[in-house]
Amino acid sequence: MKQPSTRMATFRIKRYNPEIKPEAYYEDFQLDIPDGATLLDCINLIKWTQDGTLTYRMSCRSAICGSCGMKANGHAQLACQRQAISLLDKDDTITIEPLGNMEPVKDLVVDFEPFWDKINKIKPYLQTEDSSPQKERTQAPEQFRLIDDAITCIMCGNCYSDCNVLEVDDKFLGPAALAKAQRFVSDSRDHKTLERVTALSEPGGIWDCTHCGECVERCPKPAQPFYRIKEIMSVALEQGVHNNIGARHALSFVKSVKSSGRLNENMIPVESMGYFNFKGLMDLIPIGLRMLLKRKIPPIIHKSIDDVKDVKRIFKELDQ
Repeated sequence: MKQPSTRMATFRIKRYNPEIKPEAYYEDFQLDIPDGATLLDCINLIKWTQDGTLTYRMSCRSAICGSCGMKANGHAQLACQRQAISLLDKDDTITIEPLGNMEPVKDLVVDFEPFWDKINKIKPYLQTEDSSPQKERTQAPEQFRLIDDAITCIMCGNCYSDCNVLEVDDKFLGPAALAKAQRFVSDSRDHKTLERVTALSEPGGIWDCTHCGECVERCPKPAQPFYRIKEIMSVALEQGVHNNIGARHALSFVKSVKSSGRLNENMIPVESMGYFNFKGLMDLIPIGLRMLLKRKIPPIIHKSIDDVKDVKRIFKELDQ
């Protein structure tokens, strides 16, 4: 009978126990990775056979509960979903750390309270005019498809962990909360669409997303938060929620390309800030002066691009 194959690897795990040592540190564990073992399988073996104090979260082991999120080699993963062998670097080492953008509690366990606070801020429940319905609220298949991806989110926190905006702005709602918001914004049974997109267009909401796409890379399900954020942006614009820098920027972008086939980079910052937003316009002056000194100011009159008629034709067809 063929014996199962193994491969010796080093698991470099970031440890933290404030009751013993105030600073976090790394500890190396050697383990033969069993054939077909997931990262979670390996961490369990380390806990069961080498150090019972190693602390982390886990539950279903089937990529359903989202409990075992952690960083492996610098990026958030579901430990139960990744084959350990696929994570080995050239030195046969896997570096494991707690999720980012949250405070560690002990070892790989982090405090999820800020994450849940932001989920609660988007009012994650149906808001209807009839609080006591007499019959079931039904949906057509095409209506359900608008929220089908968003409802696959398992609240694992992987997208929140690796969000670049949250690294510098803890007031940002984050990709998980905004993906959850889209599930209600686009739900045909919810009656507060305008109120929702108005609130989500405030600072810290949809327009603060920098479009890096990291949340899509880290999402273990089809939820793909970035695309859900874009869908909320579209609804907000359709609902006429334009009185904010993000919406004005998007509208100016479209206006510029639609009229000339290219971006008018001199007007977009002004139109994005708003003609009557005097403080915001004054804040642009130092940036403009630096661009002028560095000779980065775009030309006032652009050279016409090739096939500009085709660009205008596409916009005309979309308008129709």
